[in-house]
Amino acid sequence: MASTSAPRSTAVTGKIKTAASTLYSDNQSLIAEIRKAFIMMKDIAVDMERDNQSQMVKELENAVVELLGAYEDSTHFSSVIHSVGDRCQPGAEFTNFKNLFEAEIAKLKASSSANPQNNPIIRQFREAVWNVHHAGEPMADEEQEDIVMTSTQCNLLNITCPLSGKPVTELAEPVRCVECKHVYEKKAVMLYMRSKNTRHQCPVAGCPKILQAQKVVCDPLLLVEIEEMRTRSKQNTRTEVIEDCTELDEEDHD
Repeated sequence: MASTSAPRSTAVTGKIKTAASTLYSDNQSLIAEIRKAFIMMKDIAVDMERDNQSQMVKELENAVVELLGAYEDSTHFSSVIHSVGDRCQPGAEFTNFKNLFEAEIAKLKASSSANPQNNPIIRQFREAVWNVHHAGEPMADEEQEDIVMTSTQCNLLNITCPLSGKPVTELAEPVRCVECKHVYEKKAVMLYMRSKNTRHQCPVAGCPKILQAQKVVCDPLLLVEIEEMRTRSKQNTRTEVIEDCTELDEEDHD
């Protein structure tokens, strides 16, 4: 009689991957909503700063720091879901997924920054508030290089599609590889994966990951990050205009 252990093992592995994919997608949706909350809180803080409600701005900043803890827990959870779902193989013994997840999350937390004040989200919040009355000026107690870094910092790994050459902010249907996190135009990358080449390596120079159609998706967080990038570009443009006007005023006075 033929052994049925191999087909069963394959079926279980498939179910684990499917469950992990669903859980990952749901968690990414949660992360996207938290990111939207950060944007809303930043916009409210800017309005409060315009009205000189400094104490309310400080309280809102404290709330952002508190929410940041939940955000980082969720991002760690997404990373672990993806990792465990990809490499988990059923064995003779029962797998304790709770312990496995907790151990992996502990590793990620140990390697991340313990100080929320260094998180880019907090820095961007403070910069937005600072720019209400001090656009173009270095923030207090920080070097100019730090301000430039925060202004241009982006969670997207690539700012143009390596296949179409279009800026990520102009893509009609942006998608992202779950494996390497690079972003592409959907039509271009799908055409690339349908080519005769059997190994569809990520077209970003130096990236060794192999693309798979089921793992190149438009996750909920991607659209939020692209919109954040558009917003930062507009803010940077306004800041440059203010700086140019300031320089012209100084020349006129001379």
